[in-house]
Amino acid sequence: MFKEEAVRLAIAPIAWTNDDMPELGGNNTFEQCISEMALAGFQGSEVGNKYPRSPEVLHQALGLRGLQIASAWFSAHLTVRPYEETAEAFVAHRDFLHAMGAKVIVVSEQGRSIQGQMDTPLFDAKPVFSEDEWTLLAEGLGKLGRLAAEKGMAIVYHHHMGTGVQTAAEIARLMELTDPAEVSLLFDTGHLAFSGENPLEVLRTHLPRIKHVHLKDIRPEVVQRVKAEKLSFLQAVKAGAFTVPGDGCIEFAGIFAELAGSSYTGWFVVEAEQDPALADPLEYAIKARKYIRETSGL
Repeated sequence: MFKEEAVRLAIAPIAWTNDDMPELGGNNTFEQCISEMALAGFQGSEVGNKYPRSPEVLHQALGLRGLQIASAWFSAHLTVRPYEETAEAFVAHRDFLHAMGAKVIVVSEQGRSIQGQMDTPLFDAKPVFSEDEWTLLAEGLGKLGRLAAEKGMAIVYHHHMGTGVQTAAEIARLMELTDPAEVSLLFDTGHLAFSGENPLEVLRTHLPRIKHVHLKDIRPEVVQRVKAEKLSFLQAVKAGAFTVPGDGCIEFAGIFAELAGSSYTGWFVVEAEQDPALADPLEYAIKARKYIRETSGL
């Protein structure tokens, strides 16, 4: 289905240790995490909070297991802080990822985000950007895109639950306000479905802009509970709203077919944050790898 060598498979360490709630998987070591990724059959990883920040040390650990770094999350604050603050942190992040051989940088605007607030209802308190904030975001992302291009890299914007760019309409607006040469899109199946969007429709709309893909599934009964009980994003994660592809309700066959028929090249990253005490990371990594192989041929 996919062209040979066009797509590589990675998995995010957030299934082993949660970046936002480090108590989830706190006992799981970095070495266990990357060893189990390799054992499950993945070729790459994104960067977690237990990963060494020395490129030499990280290269050595990953190389022993046949893994590479696909990318890593960067929190921008373009709508609420001076651009220079975000740019300074971004350049350091860019240079680290460049040293690790990554080609894309995952960026998400965290101005007024509620995703890290334990007690803020996810669907009731979602931020909505003002016209001025949209302008600051678009202009700032363009500048970050130019900084990435200095190293031959691209930024991929991560739409995310609990932020100002969550819905299909907000994604469309961001794409309209930014230059395709400067700002690309990260396509995340789980966040779109959680938000009530149709992932396949969003994929078809923005396919030329997509340079990175996160594969996650959702448990619809948990999403309904999140709405009914006014749970936060972090509470939703702990309740099991997300799971790996093939373990929830998203139909991935059409998504894989659309991507295979396009000119997409790059990484697919399984990223399904769960409580590792309830969802064994290795077991779910193997489950995801098996499902992707059966559904996409990868």
